[in-house]
Amino acid sequence: MPASLKKKGIALIGECLIELNGTPFGSLSQTYGGDTLNTALYLSRLAGRSIDVKYVTAVGTDALSDGMVQRWQAEGIDTTLTLRDPARRPGLYLIQVDARGERTFLYWRGESAARRLLQHSGYDDVAARLAEADMIYLSGISLAILPEEDRAMLVGDLKRFASHGTAVIFDTNYRPALWPSVESARAASSALLPATRLLFVTYDDEQRLWGDRSAEDTLTRLHAAKAAFVVVKLGAAGCLFSDGATVTKVATMPVAKVTDTTAAGDAFNAGYLAAWLDDRGPEDCCRAANALAGAVIQHRGAIIPAAATPSLAQLLEHRSHAGLVL
Repeated sequence: MPASLKKKGIALIGECLIELNGTPFGSLSQTYGGDTLNTALYLSRLAGRSIDVKYVTAVGTDALSDGMVQRWQAEGIDTTLTLRDPARRPGLYLIQVDARGERTFLYWRGESAARRLLQHSGYDDVAARLAEADMIYLSGISLAILPEEDRAMLVGDLKRFASHGTAVIFDTNYRPALWPSVESARAASSALLPATRLLFVTYDDEQRLWGDRSAEDTLTRLHAAKAAFVVVKLGAAGCLFSDGATVTKVATMPVAKVTDTTAAGDAFNAGYLAAWLDDRGPEDCCRAANALAGAVIQHRGAIIPAAATPSLAQLLEHRSHAGLVL
């Protein structure tokens, strides 16, 4: 990817929830997580002070909201665009993990503050700040949680920002339970693709939503929809990067024991973005992404201990059998 796309600041839009991890009516640990927040946090850890990582959301004014915001700030995340809603609280989810490290979720998020982000009295000021951002990152979940009119408004704002030079980065992150229909999920994603500079997708999600028969079919469809640069996440098989002309496959390094796959894709995106912001090429970006995801899945929960998070330099040391041009 050209060096001219290197940016020094990024605003990530989404929702963070209270996370409960453990056995129902047994031992439960409490923390927090959410796809875009997970990416923001890991990106902040990797980048340190070299970039400005802002998190755009709405939370309550309760003790749980206070605790989350304080912890984000301690991780180096800028919360000046985090709105506080005295009438609402954060959502909550419970993770249950099976013997293979695969997880299932139960959610309580229907009335969370983040769902009413665009209806908050402070959103106009947030939008004005976003219009000046170098990069804006969001996911399919960021769109899915919003009421239909608000979703259309946000997509319209992002298109306008992109037309004035902001790099929009989008992870489709399809979660069927959050959408009223397959058609609404397809429409929201399709509307944003032409304004997207860098697109992350998970092949399994795209197959479920669009019926793609191969990752190559996914790339063909997305480039036809005017997505510029696309990364297809393939789980244990690594990923594909495509600029529309060349496809590069980057494999993963083996992980001896998978403990919990929560936030693997979010960490992948953070590793990729950290390398991209360091002006690395696509293969290095994919290598860093694979390596960070591999580190995260060896721990429980969405957010692993800071001491267990590799540096960007360590991530880039990982060498795979990849870098194959297809």
